[in-house]
Amino acid sequence: MGLEVMTATDSQTDTAAPAEPEAPPVEPAPVLPDALPLLPEDPPRVGDFWLRGRLGANAAGYLYTASDETGRDAVIAMMTEGSSDDAAARDRFVTAVDGLPPEVVLAHNDADDDDLALWAALGPVRPDDGSSAATDERLIAERRGEEVLSAVLMDRIPQRGRLRGPDFRHYWEQRRRPGLFRIWPLPWPSALRPASWLAMALSLLTMLVIMAVAILVAWLMFRNAPEVDPPPPIPTDRNTVTVTVTPTTPPPATGTATGSPVTPNPSISIVPPPGTPGESGSSGTPEPGDRF
Repeated sequence: MGLEVMTATDSQTDTAAPAEPEAPPVEPAPVLPDALPLLPEDPPRVGDFWLRGRLGANAAGYLYTASDETGRDAVIAMMTEGSSDDAAARDRFVTAVDGLPPEVVLAHNDADDDDLALWAALGPVRPDDGSSAATDERLIAERRGEEVLSAVLMDRIPQRGRLRGPDFRHYWEQRRRPGLFRIWPLPWPSALRPASWLAMALSLLTMLVIMAVAILVAWLMFRNAPEVDPPPPIPTDRNTVTVTVTPTTPPPATGTATGSPVTPNPSISIVPPPGTPGESGSSGTPEPGDRF
């Protein structure tokens, strides 16, 4: 009796579940370009903030990224050399900074410093941790700095009336170097990194070694030099040599002659003291003006 196995395949149709609406894509935080490196003309420090790089610039000033000793980040707006020399431009800078909220202006220098460029530290800017909040704070601080510099440059004032004549231009727009600044205390050595400390120590050690070698060479060259004795004669205005004769023996008695006669040396002349009768131009008789 055979066992017949029958296999039945049930065709089941899978009913597709209704598609869920897709979530809107999350826009990534805008990636800000790195700041440009500082140039030798840029100040290394303003106030309590150390500058790290340039964020932007125009004829009115510069925007820098900076941080203080506590790690607090900020955006520095600083005037140029030309704009800082203009009293009206300085007033516009101060007015624009005063118009910002008090919690936004972290620090600024004194407006009465006429010889220094005005600057203001804007924030708050949290450390860059990759979040969108940190990026937004930095963007907002940059926009505020741009508004301050634009107020100095007056390039966002709406135009009234029709354009006529040449374009307006400040006389100081060509002087775009960073304004004058004063650093106190000096940035050295608190701004040095460990690598800079090592380079500074090696350079000082090298200077000391070079100085020691120079002193040793000078001592070896002049240690056997003969001493100059007697001292060289001193020439006079008459092309003669003044020699001081110091007698070592008493002069001979009057009327006696001892020894050999002294032969005069034409190259040596004994200069008598002034006013001696033997000097030329004078006689034994005193002048009338010399009489008492």
